Amino acid sequence: MNPTRITVAFDAPTAALLEKISKEADISQSEVMRRALRFYSENKALLDPVIKKKVYAYMDLLLSGEHVILDVDHWLLFLNVIESLPDPEKFWTAHRNIAQSHKDQLKSKVHTAEEVLARLEACNFFRIIKNSEKDFTLILGSEQPKKFVKILIEEFFAAIGVRADIRENLSKLNIYIKP
Repeated sequence: MNPTRITVAFDAPTAALLEKISKEADISQSEVMRRALRFYSENKALLDPVIKKKVYAYMDLLLSGEHVILDVDHWLLFLNVIESLPDPEKFWTAHRNIAQSHKDQLKSKVHTAEEVLARLEACNFFRIIKNSEKDFTLILGSEQPKKFVKILIEEFFAAIGVRADIRENLSKLNIYIKP
């Protein structure tokens, strides 16, 4: 295969960056450019602000090693087992305490109710429908995670000083942010 020759002009910092990457990876500058173009083509969806925000949330949650990815069926199984315990309130009390312990971490990352909800949506607990600036519907997919999610929201909102009315439906939570 005969390569197509293309001339590209870089400013000095970009040329230095290309040279640095080439040396670090021990590949030609042409190969760096080929890989960069393929990477861009495969990942250009990340330029969408909504997708970009979610990817950064996933990275923040997963790269620290403090969170896990869990199959939904396993998640629902755990919730069912909790409710079948002789004293499930012990779990719910512990869950509330854990949520409260995240206050300091949370305060540095989110500042509004909508940011709290977006962060929890990134955890795949629910899908948000924004009805208005102060009114949200959370689609949970099933009734089982409702109590777990509601406690998280209550505690996380309390951490940032947000007051809200949270109403339960079968597999939804309706949240109205109070003034």
